[in-house]
Amino acid sequence: MTTADDKHDRTSVAGLVAIVTGSSSGIGKAIAARLAMGGARVVVNSRDAGRAQEAADELTAEGHDAHPVAADVSRPEGATGLVEAAVDAYGRVDVLVNNAGVPSVRPAEELSLEDWSSVLATNLTGPFLCAQAAARVMLPRSSGVIVNVSSILGSTAIPGRTAYVTAKHGLEGLTRSLAVEWAPRGIRVVSVSPGYVATPLVTQTMQRGGFSAEDINRRTPLGRLADPDEISDVVAWVASPAASYVTGSQVAVDGGWLAYGGW
Repeated sequence: MTTADDKHDRTSVAGLVAIVTGSSSGIGKAIAARLAMGGARVVVNSRDAGRAQEAADELTAEGHDAHPVAADVSRPEGATGLVEAAVDAYGRVDVLVNNAGVPSVRPAEELSLEDWSSVLATNLTGPFLCAQAAARVMLPRSSGVIVNVSSILGSTAIPGRTAYVTAKHGLEGLTRSLAVEWAPRGIRVVSVSPGYVATPLVTQTMQRGGFSAEDINRRTPLGRLADPDEISDVVAWVASPAASYVTGSQVAVDGGWLAYGGW
C-alpha cells in the first residue's frame, strides 16, 4: 500500500544531477532554482561565462549546490562540453532540461536565412545536440529524464513567428521521437509547453510584436500571464519519480490558451 509519505517522496528531486540550459535568466533560472531548492545538484548554463557564474553564485549563496558552465548549446562542441563538464563536476547526469531559446518576430517574407538558421540552431538543433550528448551518459545507466521546454506555439501558430513556430513544432516531434526510441532503455523524454510567462524575454517579444500584457490577459482563460515558478514546478514534477510513467507527452502550462477557441 502506498502511503502519503511515499507519494511525497516520489516528487522529490533530491540528489539528482540536473543540467538546465539557458538558466541565467527567465524560466531557465526559475527551473534551476526550483531543482536546487529541491535538493538537486544543478549545472547552470549560459553562453556568457559571467552570467552563468552570477546565476550559480546566487544559488550557492543560498546554500545550494550549483556549478556554472559557459557553452553555446547550438554547437556540437558546446553541447558535448556542457555534458562533460557536468560529469566532471558531479559524476553523472540524471536530468537534462533543454530550456535555451531565442525569440523571433518578423514577417515571413522579410525573414532572412541567417535569422531563420539562428532560431532553429538554438531552439531545435541545440536540444537535439544536448539530448544526444546527455543520452550517451544516461543510456549506460538505463536511467535519465530529458525535459524540453517548448511553447504553446509548438501546437499552434501566430503570424510573424515562422521561425519560432517551426522550431517549436520540431521540438515536439523531437520529444516524441526520442521518447519512443529511448523508453525501452530507461530514458524518459517530455515537453513542457508554457503559455505567456512574465519574463524579460516575453516583454521583449511584446515590444517587437506590438501586443501587450492586457492582450494576453484577455485571450487567456485564466486571465493573466504565468509566473516563472508555475513553469518550474511542473518541470520539477516531470523530472521526479512521480512522473515515472510519463514520456513522449506534451504538458501544456498555458492558463487554458490552447483549449480556448474563442476571440
